[in-house]
Amino acid sequence: MLREFFRQQLGLPPVYSETGAQVDSLIIYVHYLMVALFVGWGIFFIYTLIRFNRRAHPKADYVGVRTHASSWLEGIVAGIEAVLLIGFAVPMWMHNVDHYPDPKNALNLKVVAQQFNWNVFYPGSDGVFGKQDMKLISNDNPWGMDPADPSGKDDFAPLNNEIHVPVDKDVIIELTSKDVIHSFKVISMRVAQDAIPGLKIPLHFKATKVGVYQINCAQLCGSGHSGMAGGKLYVDTQADYDKWFAAKVKAAADAAAAAAPKAQADTAKPAGGGAS
Repeated sequence: MLREFFRQQLGLPPVYSETGAQVDSLIIYVHYLMVALFVGWGIFFIYTLIRFNRRAHPKADYVGVRTHASSWLEGIVAGIEAVLLIGFAVPMWMHNVDHYPDPKNALNLKVVAQQFNWNVFYPGSDGVFGKQDMKLISNDNPWGMDPADPSGKDDFAPLNNEIHVPVDKDVIIELTSKDVIHSFKVISMRVAQDAIPGLKIPLHFKATKVGVYQINCAQLCGSGHSGMAGGKLYVDTQADYDKWFAAKVKAAADAAAAAAPKAQADTAKPAGGGAS
């Protein structure tokens, strides 16, 4: 009852992920502590006003309080904060690390943040991403995809600001950034993770309700920062997701097939290119 009261008073939005309730619990426990501190220090402040008022002590006492009550109070507060950290926050983090979803049974995605949108990469029906190489980056191939790798023929990427996942399925996202520090945040999933250039950072969640959820950037990333809120997470039924996925795989395969003759023709051109 008290927990639900705090949830309403804090205005916490609905949570639609399997682990989101743990995050809400930690937030509520912290506010329990804040209320206790507010009441406790308020009582202590009123006590000092009464105990050390001018009428009770017309002559200044340069020694002051001779007990260690305030030290004990400060120790108790520090102990409670340690309990929150060691008893709740650290175990929650350890549980998430130790119980990481098995990639073989999860939907594996790559998300690259940039000013000012989210680039989303999906493996094809084989579930394996094609190889990428910085040496292959060009105007026509900005992500350095290896056209010779058969694993990448059915990949589709990038989707701008659009992530589709099936409901009740573990999702693992490999997150990074193309330019500056961003932060991938989906409030309803209680997911937040910084995207840092040069690092690939995993995050995971399991959505529990079909719907469309906003993706926010929780780091000020430039003059167009607000545009990052254009990202959407679509949580679909398994049937709807399979239909969407099949259409995307087919479109990627058709595009790869159409591009193959051009790539072969470019490879076959003589180095000089001039007529004799």
